[in-house]
Parts: sequence; structure tokens; C-alpha cells
Amino acid sequence: MTTAVTAAEILRHTIAFLSDVISNRDLRHRLVSILLRDTTSAAISDESAVKLAGDTLESAITLSNVASRSCSLSLAEKLLLPLSEHHDHPLPFFLLSLVRTLHNRHLDAAVSLLRVFRSNPSLARSEIAPVLYDRLFSPQLLSVFRWLLDRRAQILSSSSDLEDAATHSLSKVSEEQASKLRELEKEYEEILDENCRVVAASFEEVLASENQNASITPPLLARKGSAEGSEAENNVEEDEEEQLVTEDTEITAFKSGHYDNPIWSEREEASIEFLSSGSCSNSSYAPFYPRRVSATILKPQNTSQNLPPLAHETESSMVDKTLTSSTSESEAETEIATASSTPKKTPNPVRTGNKSLSTTPKILEPQKSARCLKPTPYLINLADEAESSLDKNLPCSNSESEAESEEKDEKISLLEPQKFQTPKQKKNICSGSMCSPDCNMEDEHVPPEDFVCPLTSNLFDDPVTIETGHTFERHAIEEWLKRGNLTCPITRKKLRKTRIPKTNHVLKQIISSWKEQNLNSVAAMPCDSPHEDTDEPKLESSTSPNSVISEGTLEGMMSELRKAINKLYMSEVLEESEMAVLQIEKIWKELNLIVVDIHSMLSKPPIINGFMGVLLNSVDPKVLQAAVFLLTEMGCGDSSVIQTLSRVDTDVEWIMTLFKKGVKEAVVLMYLLKPSTVILSDAAIVEALIAVANMKEEEFLSMCLSPKTAAVLLLAQVIGSSEESIASSVAQAVLSERAIEAIVGSLGAEWAEERIAAVEILLKCMQEDGTCRNIIADKAQLSTFLESLLGATEGELFKIVKFLSELVKLNRRTLSEQILHIIKEEGPLSTMHTLLISLQIAHKFHFPVVAGFLLQLDLLEEQTKMSIYSEEAIDTLISCLRKIDYPAVQLEAAKIIASLQGRFNYAGKSLNREVLLERAGLDRSYNNFLQMDQISNFNEGIEASMKEENADEDWERRVASVLVSHDCGLLFEALADGLKSQNEELRSSCFISATWLIYMLTILPDTGIQGAARVFFLKQFIFILKSAEDTEDRILAMLALKSFLHFDDGLRDLTSYAKDILRALRELEGFSPMASEIMKVLVEEPESKADIWIHKEITKVDCSGNGEVLSIICFEDKIFSGHSDGTIKVWKVKESKLDLMQENKRHTKDVTSLAISESGDRLYSGSLDRTVKVWSIEMAAIHHVQEYDMKDHIHNLVVTNTMCCFTPHGSGIKVKSWNGESKLLNSNKHVKCLALVQGKLYCGCHDSSVQEIDLATGKVINIQSGSKKLLGKTNPIHALKLHGEFIYTTSSYVDGSVIKIWNICNNRISMFGSLQSSLEVRAMAVSSELIYLGCKGGAVEIWDTKKHSRINTLHTGSNCRVLCMAFNSNEDILVIGTSDGQIQAWGVK
Repeated sequence: MTTAVTAAEILRHTIAFLSDVISNRDLRHRLVSILLRDTTSAAISDESAVKLAGDTLESAITLSNVASRSCSLSLAEKLLLPLSEHHDHPLPFFLLSLVRTLHNRHLDAAVSLLRVFRSNPSLARSEIAPVLYDRLFSPQLLSVFRWLLDRRAQILSSSSDLEDAATHSLSKVSEEQASKLRELEKEYEEILDENCRVVAASFEEVLASENQNASITPPLLARKGSAEGSEAENNVEEDEEEQLVTEDTEITAFKSGHYDNPIWSEREEASIEFLSSGSCSNSSYAPFYPRRVSATILKPQNTSQNLPPLAHETESSMVDKTLTSSTSESEAETEIATASSTPKKTPNPVRTGNKSLSTTPKILEPQKSARCLKPTPYLINLADEAESSLDKNLPCSNSESEAESEEKDEKISLLEPQKFQTPKQKKNICSGSMCSPDCNMEDEHVPPEDFVCPLTSNLFDDPVTIETGHTFERHAIEEWLKRGNLTCPITRKKLRKTRIPKTNHVLKQIISSWKEQNLNSVAAMPCDSPHEDTDEPKLESSTSPNSVISEGTLEGMMSELRKAINKLYMSEVLEESEMAVLQIEKIWKELNLIVVDIHSMLSKPPIINGFMGVLLNSVDPKVLQAAVFLLTEMGCGDSSVIQTLSRVDTDVEWIMTLFKKGVKEAVVLMYLLKPSTVILSDAAIVEALIAVANMKEEEFLSMCLSPKTAAVLLLAQVIGSSEESIASSVAQAVLSERAIEAIVGSLGAEWAEERIAAVEILLKCMQEDGTCRNIIADKAQLSTFLESLLGATEGELFKIVKFLSELVKLNRRTLSEQILHIIKEEGPLSTMHTLLISLQIAHKFHFPVVAGFLLQLDLLEEQTKMSIYSEEAIDTLISCLRKIDYPAVQLEAAKIIASLQGRFNYAGKSLNREVLLERAGLDRSYNNFLQMDQISNFNEGIEASMKEENADEDWERRVASVLVSHDCGLLFEALADGLKSQNEELRSSCFISATWLIYMLTILPDTGIQGAARVFFLKQFIFILKSAEDTEDRILAMLALKSFLHFDDGLRDLTSYAKDILRALRELEGFSPMASEIMKVLVEEPESKADIWIHKEITKVDCSGNGEVLSIICFEDKIFSGHSDGTIKVWKVKESKLDLMQENKRHTKDVTSLAISESGDRLYSGSLDRTVKVWSIEMAAIHHVQEYDMKDHIHNLVVTNTMCCFTPHGSGIKVKSWNGESKLLNSNKHVKCLALVQGKLYCGCHDSSVQEIDLATGKVINIQSGSKKLLGKTNPIHALKLHGEFIYTTSSYVDGSVIKIWNICNNRISMFGSLQSSLEVRAMAVSSELIYLGCKGGAVEIWDTKKHSRINTLHTGSNCRVLCMAFNSNEDILVIGTSDGQIQAWGVK
């Protein structure tokens, strides 16, 4: 016989099972492990896909973001579908059922779960889903169980009748019988497997039917047997209706596919005793399996307790409670007789052969009570086989005493776990109890037993599933654990973790849906809530064997409590109120030990105000501590207490004042009051919070929330919500108070919120002082901390990843990799897979950090080919680098790519730039950082150990190889675009990364991507080499260009740009020997490399109408010229010509000199009209702003911010401050030319002497002594220039001129060298490499500053004198002014 089932029944049971699996991580992992070890099914073709799907599923379960979860589930389903379609292994089906349950596709999930039974029924019913098998499959397989019993009876039968066989000892069977029994067991397993598949297939048909409420009867089940048992089989089919047990009687011994007592057991097999209210008859043979009779309903006694006795109660105490329901044996007998005679629907009798055993339930009436309590059900199970066996010679009559029968029933009831009533039991309870009419619900509205807590018998309000797979109401299991129990209430299995897991949201959602469909039932069915508001406390007598508080003592304590409460808020004497607070605290702690709820008595506003009155007036530390403790404990469980305190601002302020004064427990109350960040930012409060966080747990009272935890949470609030300056000050305070180790300890806290708060604090501390990361890395217990990834929100996940990515920036690569291995391997979930999923749904500003960290984890092992993790990470970094609309994202991505090189100093700063400079031959910066590390950590030497160096090089090679080979060098294009950015910081980071990767291409095997690097970077690096202002940038560009020499066609491309880069290489020869090496390669004759200079005339302008060009000066992109008619002109070089921007004529005579102020915003012009005029320099013009009368002709002019110096018509140098004061220096010399540098004035005189004058002291130092000639011609100094550490002077000489070079070093001046020209020099200009001498006849000689050799001569095109020359700031344009009024511009390469 089979039982009709509906789709709703199938869905209810499958959803309940899958919900438990999803909510219980340990159960889920155990089932997956069992399926992975399955060798009886077909092998899985792609284990990696299954593993990735499993990791994705685990990640999805922990995600709270709906979009993130949906994305993960879709990925997992996509991986599993091909495996489920082409393979019969149960694991893909099992994982697919979990995925579809999370997708709320319960019908598809049920089908997938049924496929597990079809693929491996034996494993499914015995280890995977035995409960589901019991509830769904067993009722359909009763004929199989009956067939087995018949076959066993036939085998065990001998010449004696079947009755003798029923009590035949299994230890006395013959060898032939034993052999047949073994064959029977094997045959039974095969039949059961095949029929499980048939039933599963029929269930799928039920689910596939359009009418979900229609019931479909599964097909008759197939059985096979030997010839010996064929007749019995036929009889079973024909008489099945009479011989099978009713639906109220469950067959339990064979539900897992095995019978309890194997034939090789030495102990004697016991038969089964059936409970009966009347006589019993001997059957023809006894069944060889235990049967569960219809439940005997025990109605609970009248107590004030809503919960049934918890599982840790002793058997005797529970029996005593049950027995108190009846005052005597006679009363019990009367009740039983009455119950038997009542015309109620009784269970169907158990039929065996032609006899039947009555299974009428025994009902105990409850004691009378004023309140109707919810009945607590108990299901009767069979006792131990040895106690319940029937001897065939034992008379079966009514002679057994009712007391013995009752005692046996009570003992039996204790053996069965508590469950919610079945619909029929529910009717019996309601009809036979004193409950309200609301209890009489219709069968279809009775909540499924999976929706009811086994401890409270109420609908779940906050269900949690513990590691054994059983689900309980949160406050009920918390209460169970608080009483000292360390086992599961149902299985008695010891719990490895006593921390309550998160809410089973899947089950809670299903219950909510059921409530909406059964509103009437929900109104009558109480739900558990941990925050019920009652007027009177619930006095729960202790059921613990260890309790020593009697009921009388309890009443006395409650009386004392009431008196203390009255004194607290009614007494006007402070001492009495203080004593009341201490007494209440004492009673609170004692009553809490026996779970007496006094909260409702204390949480009323008048009493709360009484506590606050004590806090405001008392000075006794113990009283203050007690009052704060009580308010905190009540506030933790009741938000109304916090609301009462929050109504008065002064109360909140006073609680914070108490905290600052040393009542450290007040920090928990502060946390509950949720003060604003502005208030918490007070320096005294921050200091107190740090002090509490730095204390040990043993120093605090035992409270609902640890003060240390509260302090950490509040500190994180200040750091996370304040301005940058306040957050920095708090982090510095944490560091200065040496509380960093205490905060690190919070990383291992049980509460995830505390761990996240610690992350926020430590991250800020590392940003303020990078050296603290070494302490964190040394002390942090990362294995525990990684549990924070479970259920973390998107924002929390980013904080965790940001913290970990900063933590691994250590100056020891081996330690960094150790930490990365822990993060990768020891988390509760696959950390890498969690990050991979995060990349798909995270905020765009979080992408670079997550991608960079994921790449580091993936590169811990050498890769033969790029993994999906590396591909996704690099694609994300490249994508971020191209987000020009989000410069912050671009910059973060560029910084992370640059830091992947893996070298950091002790403070966590990347040393990529310093390492590259060292490789280019400039190692000063890198050595400086190493010396700083040595000072910060004296245990580390300047030179890294060989082991660390090898680890650094190996990591650098792995990272660079993956980056450059990704998508044929796609990263190069993104970095090249970054080099063109207007953001200087972004350009710098891209420049460092590009230089590093190009250098690494010379080390890595050639994979054909060198050409891409040359295309993207060659011109840009040549430009940086030529034009960068920072010498280090130019050296790095030189390092990259040298790397190009190793590439195919690299030398050819560089040679074509040789003339562009040789000049820059000359300038860098003094900094790095690499410059000479490159020049030797580019130039065939090393001696001729200095001759390769290109001077090209850009333009020539005729200004003869304004007379001679007496002075020229260049500033930024402008050129200023002074003329002999008093005109000043402003020019700008555009392409191949000089554009005149402005012309001013404010001077009346020759403009002999021009000078730019130190600030760069003023132009000063000196003239023979005895005035100095001041001009403001604007973008496109100059404007006259001031004029000074100097009372003398001005020939040469130099200026500072406070004064000017010029040579007058007579002797000496006049110095005039802008406030009007003046003085005369060097009065005995006729000065010809001037130069001013850093407060030192250098002057060349008519008598060929050169002096240095200190303007501050007036001290004069002779650099070169002059000569007096009475009759001969003197040799005046016509020009004097300063460049770097050198002074250049030129004077007349016999048949030409002489140029002398002086070196200024450490305040000492010495002769460095001299040049001799055959021409008369009247003007001079000096660049970094060359000296230009302007001569009579319009010629300009060019000399090499190092070799002191003449290179070339420029011709202006006319026979005139070159009066002035000047370079622009880049030294690539030379401007010349002549006596015939011509201005020429020459390009220098």
C-alpha cells in the first residue's frame, strides 16, 4: 500500500531540510565532504568546476547584499548545470538544490534534491537526508518493509510454527539460515534502492503537475525474491491493506535501510512489547523491528513557565513533574478509563496476522489553574528492547498493575525528543484541555513541525540552526547555554562552538509566508519573543540539579526586591537610596542565576529616574558602579530604558562625566545611548576610551556587553565619522598610549562588529604611523579575524580588504608572504573567491584595492598559466586606470600597480622608485631609506639578508611576468595614457610602473611584447629625459631607454633619436655612469660625442628703429629686451618666429639693464635717465607700478626683495633699499659688471680685478687682483656670469680675450680653468654644457664647459658687436641682442 502525496507536502519537507543545511555551515560542509568521498557513483568529470561552484555558494550564503548574492548564485548554477545534465554523481544535484533554494526557486530545488535520491539512494537515505527519507519516502515503502519481515520469518521458520520463530534466538540459527539472511539483506538493499528511485521519480511527477494541491499516488513498488518466498510475496500484495501498519504508526528500524540487529549478533534478539489498554494476544509471529505506537499525550502541569522542561533536566525530576498531574493511582486509572470511553477518534489498531493490538493513548488531566497554559506535548516511544521484550510463555492479561504500566509509560516518554504535535494530537490536546477556544484550529492551519521550536513549542520568531542541524528559538537556546549546558538539547552531542549563529533567514522567510496565508492560526499560535513586556516578573523555578534556591527563598528575595525598589524612588534620604541600589544589584545577580525575570519591575520610568538621582548625588564608587551596571543591563535588553535616559540631556551628559571620572562601566551605557561623534571627540573622553580599551577583561564586571568592546566601538565611531584632523588625533592618541596591542586583540573578538571596529582603528593608525603595522602583523590572530568575511556588508568587506592590503606592506617579503598564505588558506570561506565576487558588485572606488589584493593572493604560487583570479584582477586594474571621469579611482589603481613590485620600508612606504634609481646607478635615495629603517628597527641591517633578497626578486619576477603578459601587454597602453594625464601624481605613478616593467622585460623571457612596450613608451621617455625638471625622473627615463637597447630593433630606434638625447645624457654623466654607457653605444667614436650639437636659427627681428639692443632677459615663456631709445619690448617665441606682445617707452634714455625679482612677479629696468622702474608681470603684458629715483646713471642692475645694487657713472657700487636708505660699497673700484647670488655680490672691475662682497656685513674678498698701468691699456672685465658652483669672467687679452672659470665650494674660491679666444668678447651666456661668447664682428663662439674646447661659432650675419645674450629656462633657446638693433633666437639641441 502507498500513500497519496501532494506537491505542497513534498515542498514543505524539502524546504525545511534545505533551509537547515543552508543555515548550518558545519552540517553543510559535512554533507559535501560525504558526497565528495562517494565512490559508488560515477566520477565527477570536472572537480575544479564543482569546487569553484561550492566556493561561490559559500560566498553567496554569507553575502547580505541582494545583488551580490544573486550574481554569485547565477555563477554557481552556470557551473553546475553541465555537470548535472551529463553525470549521475549526487554532489552537483545537492549543490544545485542549495543554489536554487537561495534563489527562492523552491520547486526546482526540490527536484534537484530528489535527483540525489535517484543518483545514490543508499547514501541519500543513510547519511545525506535521513530525516527527509523518514518523512517522505518511508510511508511509500511500507510494503517493502513488510516483505522483508515476511521473508525473515520464513527463513527463521523451522519445523515449529511461526510463533516459535518469533522468539527464536538469532544466535541459534543454522549456518544455512545465516547465509540466507545475509542474501536477504543484500537483496533488500537492492530492492530498497530501486524503489527509492521509483518513489523519487514519482515525486518529480507530482511537482511537475500543474495543480500543486492535487495528490498523486506513486506506482506500486517493485519487489523481487527467491522462489522460496514467492508465495509470501503474492500474499503480501493481496492482503496488503490488512497487514500494513496505519499512518499513525511509524516503522523506524528500517528507515535507514538497515535493521538494528544483525544475524551475527551474540545477544539474544528481543521481541517487541506493545502498549495496550486491554488484553493482548500472541501473534503468529512477532515482527523483528520496533514500532512506534500512537502518541500518548501528556498535558503539562500548571506552572507559570511557558517552556517545557529543558533537555538537561534529570529523568527523576521530569517523572516527578509528570506524576504530580495525578494525585493517586486510582485517579490515574479513572482518567484512563474515562479517556478510553470517550467517543474520540482513536488511532487505527496495529495489525499483525489476524490479531490486533489496541493503541489507545493514555491521557493525564492537568491540575486546575487560573491561567490557561499552552499544552506541552510529549510523544511516547518504545523503551529499550531488553525491557520491552515479550516472552512467549508470559501470559498477556490485565494482571499487570496500572502503577507499573504508568511508570513504564513515563520512562518511555523521556526517551523521545520533544516535537511539535501532529494535527491529530493537536485536536486531542485542545479537546481534552482547559485551553481557550482559540486552540481549536483546523488541521490545515496547524503550523508544520519544522516551524516550531522544540524547546518552546511556539512558532519561531528568531530561528537559529546550530552545528548539529537542529533549529531552535534564539532566546531559548541562549537560555539553554546560559545554564551551563554544552550539548545539543536534542542529540546530546557536545557542541564545538557555543556562540549562537546568525538567524536562519531562509526559514524565517518561509514562516512569514505561511503566517500570511494562515492569519487566523497565527493569532491563536503564540510566537516566541525575547522582549515581551509584562507587568510582573516571571518567577521561573530553577530546574537545574545544582540550584540551591528554594521556592520559599525565592519569594523572600522578591519581597526584599520590592522593598528596595520602593526605597529607591520614594526615599528622600540619599543613604537609603544608595543602600537600595546595592541591594537591587545583589538580588539582580542572584535571581539572574536562576533565570528569574525582574526586568519588568525595574524598567519603569520612575525607577529609572531613581537610579539617575543616585548617580547625580552619590559619591560612593560602589554605588555609582552598581547603578551604572543595572541601567546598562536593563538597557541592553529594553530600548525603552535607553529612551527614558535619552529624554533628559543632562542625564546623558552626567553619565559621560562619570565615565571621565573613572566609572569605566559607564562606557557600555554610553554606547547604548549612541552619543554624537562631536561629543565623543572630546579629548578627555577619547583618553578615557583608550584607557578602557587598554584594560584586561578581568578588571571589569561581567556585563551584557564588555566595556572594552564598547570602548573599541566608540573609538571606531569617532575615527570613522569625524573630520580628518580629529580622526588623526585619535589615532595618534592610540599610538601614544601604547594601546595598539589591545586594539589588535579585538581582531579576535567573538562579535563581528567589534572586529570591524578594530579594523577601522588599526587602519587609521597605520596611515598615521606606518611602523605600527609590524606590531599588528606580529600580534594579530588572523585565522579568527577572517571569520569577519562571513556575512560582511560591502562596506565592511572593503574595510577588511583595505586593512589586510596595508598590513602586508612589510619590509620583509618572507613575512608578507606568510601572512598572505594565512589569509588565503585559513579563512572560513575561500578568501580569493570572496574577493572575486566582490569585484563584480563592489563600488567603483573600491575596485583597485580589492583587485590588487586578489592578485597578490593568487601570485603566492608560481603559475604555469594565468588563472581566472589574476585575469579578473588585472582587467579591473586596467579598467580603473582608464576611468578618466574618476581621477581618484585612476590614481588609486596607478599607486597599487606601482606598489605590486613588493619592496617597502619599515613604515610601509613603497621603495619602487628608490630601487629603480639604485639600478640606474643613483643609489643615494635607496640607501637613505635603508638607513632610516636601520634607525627604526636596529635588528635590521642596512643590507637585506640573502634570503629576503631572493624572496624579493622572486616575487618581483612573478608579478611583472603576469602584468606584462596579460592580453599581449594591454597594461602598457593604459600606463601610456596615464603618462599624458594632467594629474602630476597620476603621471608619476604611471611613470614608475612603466619604468619598472620595461626594466623587467630585460630579465623576463621574451614573449613578443617588447615591441608593444617600445611603441607605447619610447617617445614619451625621450621627452621626459630631455625636458623633466627632476633629475631623478630623467635618470629613470634613462634606465628605461637603456632597457630598449636590449630589444629587437631597439638600438635602431634609439639611434634615430640620438641627437635629441645626447645632450641630456651629457648632463647626467655626473650622476650616473649609465649615461656614458648609452652614449658609447649611440655614438661610434666616443671622442666625437661632444661635437654633436645642433644650433639652428629660429628667427631674427630688426629693431634698429629703437637703437641698440642693450639688455635681454628671459622669464618663463617671455623675452624682455631693453633698447637705447628707452623702449622695453615683450616678446614670445611661437613656432618659428618672435611675436611682439607689448612695447613700452617710459624711460627717456638707454635701458641698460633688466632684472627679475626673486618672487618672479616683478620686472625692474635701469636706465641712464637715473631711474629704476618697477613693472608687474601679467600673462600677456607688463604694467608700470612704481618708479625710484637713483640720482645717478645706472649701468648694471641686480635686485632682491629688499634692495637693489647698480654700478653708477663713477666708482663703487651703490646699494639702495626700497625704503630709501642707500650706501656705497667697493668705492675704490670702477665696477664694470655685477652678479648676485644668495646675498653675495660678485663684481668685475675695470682694472681686471674680481671681488666677492657680503651684502649683510659689507666684507670684501678679492678673487682676482687687478693691475695698474700708467701708460698701457687696462684689461677690464667685460662680462661676469654665475652657473651652479662656477664663476665665469671674460676680459681683454693680447690679440683676443681670456675666459677664467672659478669654483665656489664650501665658501672657498679656487681657479678651475681658463679659455682663450682670439676675438674680443663683450657678452657671455652659460648653460649646463656650453659657454657662449658674444664678440665683435657679430660672432658667437661656443665652448665645452668640461673639455674647455671650442665646439662651433655662430654668425649673426652682420659686422656688429654682440651686446647681450640670454637663455630661456629650458636652455634650448639662445636670444642674442646686437649693436645694430637685431634680435636673434637660436634653437639648441
